[in-house]
Amino acid sequence: MGTSTAYGGPGGGTPLIPSWLGDTDSGSPPATSPGDGTGPDGQPPADRATQPTPPNRPPIPRTADPQRFSGARNSFTRYAGSGGSDRASLGRAVSKYVSTSAGGSRQAAQRMGASRGAGARLLGFLADAQTRGVREALRALNLESLAGRPITEIFVGLADYICPGAGTVDEGIAREAYIETIVELASEGLTDLTTFTPDQMQTVFELYATHAIEARICNDIGTKAVTMPTDVQAAHRVEQQLRDFIRGGVSDALTRARAETPNLTPERIQSFVDAVYESAFAILHTLGDAEASQ
Repeated sequence: MGTSTAYGGPGGGTPLIPSWLGDTDSGSPPATSPGDGTGPDGQPPADRATQPTPPNRPPIPRTADPQRFSGARNSFTRYAGSGGSDRASLGRAVSKYVSTSAGGSRQAAQRMGASRGAGARLLGFLADAQTRGVREALRALNLESLAGRPITEIFVGLADYICPGAGTVDEGIAREAYIETIVELASEGLTDLTTFTPDQMQTVFELYATHAIEARICNDIGTKAVTMPTDVQAAHRVEQQLRDFIRGGVSDALTRARAETPNLTPERIQSFVDAVYESAFAILHTLGDAEASQ
């Protein structure tokens, strides 16, 4: 489904939100227990007092329903088998993914850990380039040598900054979405970074978030478990309709977020991106239900 990170889907027994997705505060180690009177001056014996204190680890996340992906996967299988004509099954697949597989729009957004961070860095760079100029924005990242280069070369040069690491599926999704965004720049008429408008900045982020959400859904559902049409045109239609469906939700979410936060300062970028992802999943859930009822 347009991403090299696609696989057979989770086994089902993993937590809704893996513990490694977000930053966790391990807290301070527990205080040493008082003496029990068996050592000198009422303190524990030396051999016990020198033993290391066990770390205070975060609780193990609750195991999720192992069947939570089946409803979305079955609906998507029916949609793919129709060659793109069964829009009701597409709506049910997306709606069930958000509500049941991911556990709601907020948790769906939380699953986008690396993509949320990458989206914030991408949007932050674009905002800086518009405010101070492309050369200064690149200089701040020690990438001034890219100034004056074609936009695709600049974005490729930014890849390690925007998407550091690709060791996990989550990081792979973030990087693959960024690469696919670069591929689409020219077709969207985004060729000159020095003249970017706020609307063009939104388009770049819209492309990125769309690819990231598409890849997250396809990896979670497990595209290798879905039989795609053998007809190339039908398979392309299935993929494109899913992408367009997701992009519609992302576009609406971005429009709402920009209305609520018209002045996007560096301090607000991460919260802005987080809000867009959560709103996008909520909108996709609603759109999916509406499509399924037609």
